[in-house]
Amino acid sequence: MGKRKEESVSKPRSHKRQRQEYADEHSDESNEEDDLQSSTDRNLLSTAGEVGIIESIQLKNFMCHAMLGPFQFGSNLNFVVGNNGSGKSSVLTALIVGLGGKATATNRGSSLKMFVRDGETSADITITLRNQGRDAFKPEVYGGSIIVNQHITLDGSRSYRLKSKSGTLISSKKEELIGILDHFNIQVDNPVSVLTQEMSKHFLQSKNEGDKYKFFMKATQLEQMKEDYSSIMKTKENTCIQIEQGVERLQELKQLYCEKKERYKSIAFVNDMRKHLEDLKHKMAWAVVGEMEKEIQPIKEGIRAEEGNTEKFVQKLKECQVKVKEAEEKYKEIQEKLLTINEEAQALHPQCISLKADLQARRKAVNEAEVLYNRSKTELKHLGKDDEQLRARVEELKSRANQVSETEKLERQRKITYLRGQLKAFHDEEIMIGQQVDQFHEAISKYKEEQARFRREDCDAKQALNAKEKQLRDLKDSRTNTLKRFGSYIPAFLEAVETAYRQGRFKHKPIGPLGAFIHPKDAELTLAVECCLKNLVQAFCCDNHSDERTLQLMMSKYYPRGFRPQVIVNKFQNDVYDVRHRGVHHPEFPSVLTALEIDHAVVANCLIDVRGIEKILLIKSSRKAREVMQLNRPPQNCREAFTAEGDQVFERRYYSSNYLRPKFLSKDIEAEISHLEKEIENRKAKLKASQQRLYSIENEIKQNEGHLHGHQRRQKELQIKIRARSAEIADLENVEEHNSVDIRTLEEEVEENKGKMESVKKDMQQQSRKMEELKNSLQLTEKKLEEIKLKIHHVEEIAGPIKEELNQADSEVENSKRRFQHYEEKQKEHLACIKKHKELLAAKEKELEEKTAQARQIYSERMEVSRTVKSLDAEMNRLRERINSENDRHGNREEIVQQFHDAKERYEDANSKVKNLKKFIRLLEEIMTQRFKIYRQFLRLLSLRCKLYFDHLLRIRACSGKILFDHKNETLSITVQPREEDKADHNDVRSLSGGERSFSTVCFILSLWSITESPFRCLDEFDVYMDMVNRRIAMDMIFKVADSQHHRQFILLTPQSMSCLPTGSHIRILRMQDPERGQRTLNFQNRNNKDEDE
Repeated sequence: MGKRKEESVSKPRSHKRQRQEYADEHSDESNEEDDLQSSTDRNLLSTAGEVGIIESIQLKNFMCHAMLGPFQFGSNLNFVVGNNGSGKSSVLTALIVGLGGKATATNRGSSLKMFVRDGETSADITITLRNQGRDAFKPEVYGGSIIVNQHITLDGSRSYRLKSKSGTLISSKKEELIGILDHFNIQVDNPVSVLTQEMSKHFLQSKNEGDKYKFFMKATQLEQMKEDYSSIMKTKENTCIQIEQGVERLQELKQLYCEKKERYKSIAFVNDMRKHLEDLKHKMAWAVVGEMEKEIQPIKEGIRAEEGNTEKFVQKLKECQVKVKEAEEKYKEIQEKLLTINEEAQALHPQCISLKADLQARRKAVNEAEVLYNRSKTELKHLGKDDEQLRARVEELKSRANQVSETEKLERQRKITYLRGQLKAFHDEEIMIGQQVDQFHEAISKYKEEQARFRREDCDAKQALNAKEKQLRDLKDSRTNTLKRFGSYIPAFLEAVETAYRQGRFKHKPIGPLGAFIHPKDAELTLAVECCLKNLVQAFCCDNHSDERTLQLMMSKYYPRGFRPQVIVNKFQNDVYDVRHRGVHHPEFPSVLTALEIDHAVVANCLIDVRGIEKILLIKSSRKAREVMQLNRPPQNCREAFTAEGDQVFERRYYSSNYLRPKFLSKDIEAEISHLEKEIENRKAKLKASQQRLYSIENEIKQNEGHLHGHQRRQKELQIKIRARSAEIADLENVEEHNSVDIRTLEEEVEENKGKMESVKKDMQQQSRKMEELKNSLQLTEKKLEEIKLKIHHVEEIAGPIKEELNQADSEVENSKRRFQHYEEKQKEHLACIKKHKELLAAKEKELEEKTAQARQIYSERMEVSRTVKSLDAEMNRLRERINSENDRHGNREEIVQQFHDAKERYEDANSKVKNLKKFIRLLEEIMTQRFKIYRQFLRLLSLRCKLYFDHLLRIRACSGKILFDHKNETLSITVQPREEDKADHNDVRSLSGGERSFSTVCFILSLWSITESPFRCLDEFDVYMDMVNRRIAMDMIFKVADSQHHRQFILLTPQSMSCLPTGSHIRILRMQDPERGQRTLNFQNRNNKDEDE
């Protein structure tokens, strides 16, 4: 029970111990009445409830209501009034369910899914609990209120969300809610705290006195206490049985222990040898440590010596660094000096360039003048020769004018005409042959292009044929070994991997090829799976990168160049990933993952990580695949799909497959072999036809080349004949006399030529004078240029030695740097050597620590051993041989000793357990005797208080009655006399009217309220069978109790009118509207507008 209940019963219990007996019942009643009155007086001074009371409730899609509330309850007395169907009982049911109660406790349903409104998928309940005062639950987290939100789904599951007053989510665990309810002492399954309409009816109509007693026990939680005690007593009985069995077993173990003890004593004479052997083991352990220490000492000395030499390297590096710096400074100084000289030379260079340009211009002018002079001179010579020729021609024409006959002229003209006819025929034939040569060239070029194309196709066809023949051989070999489908070298490679794994070269054995571990469930989807996985079928999987490097090295020895498969590094796991939440699920089509039988979890995980096979659908029909992926929105988590033909389908793209049949995963090998043989025959036939066509093309090329060479020879012959005929025609035309030339014209030309010669002579004289002037100017410019060149040469002579010095300085810098790098590398080698020795020393010291730890485990104290490990080992072997010979005679001592200790341990353990169990039983009997005594006192006290409150409440109506408890038979009977004047005639509640029975029930409930603790009380339709008189009396009683207990909250649900209620700040009436068709939200009205909580 909660802490409030413990506080409420502690005072009566202490009062009860003051009396010696309970013989005088009237005295007890008077004392209890005094306590009740004093308690009532104290409660009048109590303040409003601070923790655990209900501030508000809101329902959504709960039972038959779409939205109900929020209901704002007062901190003391609350009436929820409304006609049937308005939602009163739904509020009470939601209170039980929302605070973690079971569905059966509401008597409104057997499962939570029955509370979800028809047509909806979920329901929500939100309850706000007050959390103020010193008894608040985690006030720094939740604040002044705790909001409990419960979400109920259609499958009957529910989830909790606990929020602070500000709405911040604090927790979603049920354990947190249970802690809050325990802290506030809220018991929603207790009928006294929450009395539903069905429970009230059942109680009113029940005629069984045992049911009333159970109701009382459940309300006071004594029933749970009784069940706990019964469970403890049953455990005690089982323990007693175990003790009896243990005693019998103990005798057997004791007898076995005595037998083993006698046998152990019979081999005691071997102990000395064993002790000596143990002593040798101790010495051996510390001897190993001593020898390792001796091994470590030279390493330490070597490291110290090397560390001493480290300073020398540092000093050398410093010296080299200083020399490098000095050489660089010297180099920089010389470089600056050379730069100054170069600047002087560069200052002269523009003058030199300007003079060179001027010199070139003047030379050009001189040359041009000389050219003009020479040209005039040459022209004069030509004019002189022309004059001589003209004079000679005039004389020749005059002498030969009458010597040529008319007949010779006609013969030459006839021959020229004949030769020109032949020349024209030769020209026409040459043009025709040239066109034919071009045609032959074009045909040969076309045939050669076609020949090259056929040769490429022939080569590709041969490669494809070879690949198919190799695939056929692999398929035939796979009849006996399926791994050869992945390559003829695969079995040998896998055998090498297995050997390497056994030799320890792999941490985990690589797995592959992955295609050997996967098998399509549907043969029609084999091509789709291969098109999806592609090269992953031949891939291997390694656990770590070290194994991957080893595997790659081995692959280079077995796989052909360019055909090495992919190696995937993926941590090996024994279980396949759980992809239910991220995989694609379709009612008609499988995913790649579900369509495969995968022999190894690592293979499945690898394909999930690398290819995402859980998100890819396999759909046989391409039309259906387009409908699923493109016409409609793709299924959830679906990334792509593959058809039976291997086509790849995305949401907005479609890619056709290049493969016609599967290569690796087909189950029907014979069918694949047959298909491949037919394909090879077809390819051979095509290759043969292609080769015949290539042969015919080669013949065509040879024929055309023959014709081409013949035409080219004829073309050359024609060209020779054309040149010969042209020469003959030229000779005949030159021989022809030109008697028609006018001699007078030639004489005029002679006179004209003479005038030109005089003019040219005058020009030559002028050009000669100009040429002399230009030569003088050229000589002056050449003299200035020589002076500038001398200056530049002088500067260069000065810069030459400086350049040599600069080169020498540069060489010194390089030498210094090389020396520095040399010593730097030497230092690195030296430090690496020291590091290596230190690592060796650390390994040795670590090994020494391990050996020392092992030695301390063998013998904790350090022993100085002078003997070597080898001699100790020899003596230990001899001693073991003697011990073994003794064991052969007497039996194995270790087994005897072990059996003795095992028997002793089992006997002592069993004896200890039996003693402990007996002690536990005695202690349990004492505790249970005391607890049963307290339980009976507690039961009697609560029964007595219930009687007194019940009698007190009946007297308010001037009635009399009593409650009779029979704890032995577990019955409870209520007798009531309606009128005070007839006290002798007590009637059972079954003989009362409905209103009187309801009134007596209210009195009984109020009596139970007095002996139980809870921050709030709820009653549903408590006055349903009362007449107005009984109802008024019951209401007054409830008002009185509520007024005396301001720290508690009372929620009363009734269909009756509450118009006669008094007005008060502690009374709140929530009036619910009548249900209407189509209504979604039920509003309520507060009679008192003022909210005392604010």
